[in-house]
Order: sequence, then C-alpha cells, then structure tokens
Amino acid sequence: MKMNRIKNFFSGYKKLLALGAGLSVFLFFMLVNPFSLHIKANLVLSIATLMISWWIFDALPLAAVALLPIVLFPILNISSIKDVTKSYSDSIIFLFMGGFFIGIAVEKWNLHKRIALNIIRVTGTNGNRIILGFIIATGFLSMWLSNTATTMMMFPIAASVIHVISGHRNEDGNLNNFSLVLMLSIAYASNFALGTIIGTPPNVAYVNYIAEEFNYTIGFTEWMIVFTPLTIVLLLALYFVTVKILYPNHIKHSEQGKKFIEDSLNEMGKLTTPEKRVLAVFFSVVLCWILKDLINKWQSQLVLDDTIIALAGAIVLFMIPSGRKNSINEERLLEWDDTKKMAWGILILFGGGLALAKALEEVKLMEQFGAFIASYSTNNVLLMMLIVTTISVFLSEVMSNVAQVIVMAPVITSVATALHMDPLILGIPMTLGASCASMLPMGTPPNAIVFSSGHIKMKDMVKTGFVLNLISIVLISLFCYFLQPMFIQLIK
Repeated sequence: MKMNRIKNFFSGYKKLLALGAGLSVFLFFMLVNPFSLHIKANLVLSIATLMISWWIFDALPLAAVALLPIVLFPILNISSIKDVTKSYSDSIIFLFMGGFFIGIAVEKWNLHKRIALNIIRVTGTNGNRIILGFIIATGFLSMWLSNTATTMMMFPIAASVIHVISGHRNEDGNLNNFSLVLMLSIAYASNFALGTIIGTPPNVAYVNYIAEEFNYTIGFTEWMIVFTPLTIVLLLALYFVTVKILYPNHIKHSEQGKKFIEDSLNEMGKLTTPEKRVLAVFFSVVLCWILKDLINKWQSQLVLDDTIIALAGAIVLFMIPSGRKNSINEERLLEWDDTKKMAWGILILFGGGLALAKALEEVKLMEQFGAFIASYSTNNVLLMMLIVTTISVFLSEVMSNVAQVIVMAPVITSVATALHMDPLILGIPMTLGASCASMLPMGTPPNAIVFSSGHIKMKDMVKTGFVLNLISIVLISLFCYFLQPMFIQLIK
C-alpha cells in the first residue's frame, strides 16, 4: 500500500519533478561552474543542460523548450535577440516546411493509401507478405515524406488489416505476433528510411551544418547513391529479425485479407483528378531534387537548391485547382485550412536546436569537448565509427534526434579534426544512428504513434528495439567504413 502511494505521488507530480530536476542542474552548472569555464561559456553550457534535461525528462513540450534561447540568451547577454532569432528562420526550416506541405497534400487526397494498398496487393496476403508489404510501402514513403507523417498515414491501414485478419486466420496463426510486428514495422521502417537527405530530420540537420562549416555541398543524388542500399539492407534486416526470428506468426494466405485490399481499392476507384495532380507535383519535386546539380551545371541563370524546390512545389499545390467543385469556388490541391495539420512544433524545435548549437560553437565549448574525447580516441577508423554510432543510437532513445545531431555535430567534427580525419568520416555515422532509436516510445514520434495502438507491450518494444539497435550500429558502421570514401569523392 505504501509503495502504491509513493508510486502515485511520483506519477502525479512527474512533470513538476522533471521541471525541478532541470532547473537544479541548470543552477548547479551556473553557480558552481564545475569545469572552470569562462563566464559566457559556462552560461551557454548551463542553458544547454537545462534544455537537454527538459527534453529528456519531457518536462515541457519539445517546441516550448526550443524557445528558451530567445528568452535566455538576450537576458544573460549571450547574444542579441536579432541574432538568436535568425536561427529560427534558417533556410533548412523552410525545407522542412515545403516537405510538410507536400505531405499534407498527399494525405489529403488519400494518395498514400492507394500507394500502400497497391504494394500490399502485389506482395500477397499471408501474414509475412502483408508485413513485408507494409515495410516496403512505409520505407518508400518515408524516404520522401516526414517519418511521423508516414507513420500516421500507415497506422489506420494497419489497424484495418489487423481487424480483418483477426476474424479470418488459420487456427495455427499467431495474431498477437502478427499485430505486434505489423505495428512495430511501420515505426521502424519510417525510422530506417535513410536513403534520402529529406528522409529523416537528422539528415537535413547535418547536411546543413556541414555545408555552412566546410562548404561541402552534399547533393540529393550523391546521398541516394550511397545510402539507399543501406536503407534496403536495414529494411530487410527488420523483416527477417521480427518475422523469422523473434515473432513468427504462421498466418497463411487469407482470402478475406485479399478481399479487404481489393474492396478498398475498388472503393477508391481509378486515380481521381486531384490524385493525378498531386502525384504530378510530387514526382516533379523529386525529379528536381535528383537533377538539381545537373541543372545548375547546365546554366547559371536559375540556381536551384533543395529548399527552393520544396517550397516551389508547395506553392504550386496552393495554385493548382483540385478539379473538384465545392459549393463556393474551385478548391485548390492545398488550402490554408489544411495546414492546421502542419507539424509547426518541429520547425520551432529545429530553430531552437540551431540557436543552441550556434551558441555552443561561438563559445568554443564543442571544440574543447571534442579535444577531450579525441585525447582518449584511437586512429582505428572502424572502431571510432562503431563508438560514435553506438553513442548516437542510444542517446537518441532519450532525446530529440534533431536536437541531438545539432548539438553533437560540432563535437564529432572536433574529434575528427583532432584525429586528422575528414569530418564526414564520423559525422555521417553519428547522423544516421540518430534516426534508428527503436527501444522506447519516446525515442522517435513513429515509435510513440504505434505504441498507442495497444498491440505493443513495453517489454516487447525494448527487446525488439535493443536487437535492432545493435544491428543498426553494425550495418551503419560497416556501410560507412566501406562506402563513405566513395561518397566523399562524389561530393568533392
């Protein structure tokens, strides 16, 4: 009884305790200055510990914590409010915005559902093939859209399939294993879509950082050539580990499952005019991303970059009529009311992370930390990749992967510089690892979405995620070790 009261007390005051813990750490660093840093550097470090603590303990919404630099930096005379707010309007944030707008349009006209159902129809209707179909569909969509949006798109389709299979499976089939793996596969396939720069937010964050710091232009095509194979291998590993080893379902071909998919497609009918127009814009944006470097080489009058292309595509969606008449006027493919679904908080989070990273860099904290790590490092490249990837994957379980990359990028760069390595040698594995958190619901938004389904127990997510974390660490390190030299040659 006493233990229950204690448990209820901590549960009821979780947010308050988290706020207090973060403030305590902040005051400790600010007043004690344990590392004997310069006053300004110590203030920045104190704010960094406050933000990271509140992110980890979920004391406040992530976006609310990301606003702290706008308040604290000017008050503590770290930088002016004009300088701080520049980070919140960085071009990379508008790249996200354009991608979000395109994702909203795809979802609005149910294009995602049509794509997913067609892939599942091709792969088959027995338990293993349905899961494989969802992994392929989710991984493909997530390479172009937000992993959170992709998971939310696939989630109701998966729930419907589970409902159909539950009433029409063979006696030997294990519905619990099927349901568990189907839900987990949606989240993990979204996280593992590392084959494009826009596939996950950490990729975009690091590409932007490396472009500003070293003038490296990492093109869309170069990234795809090297890291799309990594995505494919990760997705295959996800399938075999979950379906063949951890949770076999033994659900054979289901006519009812096949009928559900066919009925859904028949109900949708042929491609509608809005779907065709969204699809045309979507493919045009992707094609421009892929051919951007060639276009810029052919002529110099029209210089394209990823942000311009994404926003141009988004603006076009607001311009093109849907082809369906509403009661008042011609509806566009996107209306401003549709942006209520926009993940505005992610944009603010990104700005706060950029502001914090810039301040840490200006006071030279990351260089000092990098030199400290480098003093205990080794020149064994593969071993360093394994260490960096391991730290990145498991750190991502408890904090925002975007904020993590923004904070860690200068640190890892300093380590690589101290070891006389190209910064990309360690920076890319760190970035890829940040997207692969699989153990905890708070690791990534997709994890949290599928955990809410009720088909997943915490112990199952921790067990499955731990195995996949280890596999991700090994695969990312080996891919980067053997293929990254080619990647560096491509961008230089």
